[in-house]
Amino acid sequence: MDLPVKPRNLRAAGWGLAALLLAAPWLAMRVTDEVVWSPWDFALFAAMLGGAGLMLELAAMRTRDLAYRAGAVLAVGAAFLMIWASLAVGIVGNEGDPINLAYPGVVALALATAAAWRFRAEGLAKAMLVAAAALAAIAVFALSTGRGGSPGALVEILAANGVFAALFAAAFLLFRLAARRGG
Repeated sequence: MDLPVKPRNLRAAGWGLAALLLAAPWLAMRVTDEVVWSPWDFALFAAMLGGAGLMLELAAMRTRDLAYRAGAVLAVGAAFLMIWASLAVGIVGNEGDPINLAYPGVVALALATAAAWRFRAEGLAKAMLVAAAALAAIAVFALSTGRGGSPGALVEILAANGVFAALFAAAFLLFRLAARRGG
């Protein structure tokens, strides 16, 4: 199934959204002292936005299949939010807890799996399962090392990892559908 709107319009909207997201903290710093970003914060956020945008551009060039593209949007969006959360506030504990460094590793593992399959839909489906399994392993490790000591921390670890695993599982379903259709 092809997209009902022109890819040019979607790309322009996507890059425009990225620019707005990058401008938002800069504008917030002008009106409140609650937001304090360093040049490093802006550079990292710009690199993350650019990387996400590039991945979506590559997916758009690869196929016109809507399931493949939707899977790419879901996977890239989940990866972006997961890395941002782990860096900004920490998914397990606070942002300084070393276990949060595992979350960019999940994305690297999924990317390596996808690259091994040359970013074909079948391989991307497998990569999404790898990511979901890695998130389950992180949750088990975090809980087994006592990071879920309080009931609130236990729920937060399970909920955050569960939400991201569910997003990758949904992307798996979309890529599997695209693979069955030859996307």
